[in-house]
Amino acid sequence: MVIIGPESTGKSTLCAHLAEHYNTVWCPEFAREYLLQHGKEYTYEDLLSIAMSQLELEDSVIAAAKKYYFIDTDMYVMKVWCEVAFQQCHKWILNQISQRKYDLYLLCDVDLPWVKDELREYPDLTFRKKLFKMYKDIVINSGIKWAIVSGTDIERLQTAVRLIDTILGRR
Repeated sequence: MVIIGPESTGKSTLCAHLAEHYNTVWCPEFAREYLLQHGKEYTYEDLLSIAMSQLELEDSVIAAAKKYYFIDTDMYVMKVWCEVAFQQCHKWILNQISQRKYDLYLLCDVDLPWVKDELREYPDLTFRKKLFKMYKDIVINSGIKWAIVSGTDIERLQTAVRLIDTILGRR
């Protein structure tokens, strides 16, 4: 399952809580590690390197997964990032989107307060809502089951667990 949405919407927190709840693992966002190591000034080519490393990380962590596996960031996030920052997207990222399929997208709403850190770029609520709409359009058109999670961290976790148990628990 992929947790998706704009920055500072609780994706990493939700992934960690879901992994703990289901006694499994989750795949963190590689970009944070990359940018902390290389600096927050990045190029279009850096985004391709980040995308490739994200999928390597995703593929390496899945071996430890139990029934469920949670992913913080997928190639749709990379697509949005490329398009917002550089008005174009690498063909490799688009190809990966068409090849990789997931069971569920949980779209994190922008109703949490934006929390500043050294890597975040978009504090403006109007712009965050625009990004949210971009992600919502993506998941609607993905053909994959999806739902919005909102509220506090605890409310997001409760909603996500209910959705996962209802949608995926039937298998």
